[in-house]
Amino acid sequence: MARLAHSGRNRMAPPRLLLCRIQEDMKRSASALIAATSLLIATGSMAATRPHYGGTLRIAVQSALTSLDPADSTQPDSLTRRNLSRLMFDTLVNVDNRGTLQPALATSWEPEPGNQRWHFYLRPGITFSDGTALNSDVATASLRTVNPNWKVFSSGNAVVVECDSPNPHLPVELALPRNGIAKREGGKLLGSGPFAISHWDPSKQLELSARDDYWRGRVFLDSIAIEMGRNSREQLIELDLGKADVIEIAPEQAHRAAMEGRAARSSAPFELMALVSSRDPQTPDEARQRQVLALSIDRVSMNNVLLQGAAEPTGALLPDWMTGYGFLFPIEADLSRARQLRGEIRYAPSWSLGYDANDALARVVAERIALNARDAGLSVQLTNGATSDLRLIRIPLALLDPALSLTKLGGILKLPQPKFASDASSDLYAAESLLLETKRVIPLLHLRTTTAAAASVKNWTVGPTGNWRPQDVWLAMEKP
Repeated sequence: MARLAHSGRNRMAPPRLLLCRIQEDMKRSASALIAATSLLIATGSMAATRPHYGGTLRIAVQSALTSLDPADSTQPDSLTRRNLSRLMFDTLVNVDNRGTLQPALATSWEPEPGNQRWHFYLRPGITFSDGTALNSDVATASLRTVNPNWKVFSSGNAVVVECDSPNPHLPVELALPRNGIAKREGGKLLGSGPFAISHWDPSKQLELSARDDYWRGRVFLDSIAIEMGRNSREQLIELDLGKADVIEIAPEQAHRAAMEGRAARSSAPFELMALVSSRDPQTPDEARQRQVLALSIDRVSMNNVLLQGAAEPTGALLPDWMTGYGFLFPIEADLSRARQLRGEIRYAPSWSLGYDANDALARVVAERIALNARDAGLSVQLTNGATSDLRLIRIPLALLDPALSLTKLGGILKLPQPKFASDASSDLYAAESLLLETKRVIPLLHLRTTTAAAASVKNWTVGPTGNWRPQDVWLAMEKP
């Protein structure tokens, strides 16, 4: 257009060309305005979403812990206890969300020939929350307290662990929260984790303060306040009233929470719900009676009706997503076969079934088991007593390592310890099959753990094992 305007034949552009130039100038002005506006919006958006430091994250949980010591065996294992322990106590080794070992307080490790004695080399420069340095003597004392059957001693900057027998899974076991390194001195409990204990009211409230000198770097939050002993209804009310930032959602309420639009985050199906007996069958008829009960239970209906599909029905101890073979253990009820076997039993005594009276899901599942059993010709009576013929339990699996998880399950259920010829899936399947053949345990469901967070909570996630990562969490600034 400039060349046309200065061609010398006509200094005034034709009306049509002039109109085009005006339109082009308007387009450029509009484009510049849009670009400027977009930049301002983007800048404001970045400022609004950029993580910043400060604030207290308020978490409500149902568990009511009376001790924070990882070595306290009187405290029942739970996902809540594990998550709180990770905030205060680091382990020598970590396992990431893919099940891969990662260095933590130990930068490296190696076994001696035979996998019975292991050396773990400590990371330099680690301090506890009181500023004292972590050394091999303190780490050794901590591990020895938790594992009295191990021979644990220090060697320079290394922690040496000697087991009673070859243990190729020892590094994975040291990643368990119960093996968090704690310094016990003068009645105080100190850790090297990202948070330090600032206030502790057993079974009621725990307040944690972020450490500026944490070896992985300071977290965004200033502090975390955990309110304990809150049931599901109380937690929902506190979240809605703005008195809690993160709450637990019971498995049977997870579907409803999602339908209500809550910011729910769930783990993989990681917690086993099962029926267990404390002893082996004493007679062939008793063994057959347990088989009848297992065949009568409608796991699929339990999941679809009672939990709205929030769990995974299972006939295996370990979830299929972890092993790949869980589908080989049947889950479908077979009432006709159950009745046929019931007819072969001369005498089938009534069984008592115990469950946790504080667990609403356990109660409705126990009631459904009793109804299914009655349809097959068995009598099952529910009880809240300390002793019962059968007990409905919930056990969170140990870690993403299948062999370690199966071994720990065997110990909790007082079953024969599984033996593995190798790490092959076929050997793991064979070991699990032997445990189930004892007829001491009837797997029912693998449950997910679910949490809900307020809109102001950013980057709240739940890992496949139900693990929290508040180290990545930050709180959005409230609008004036």
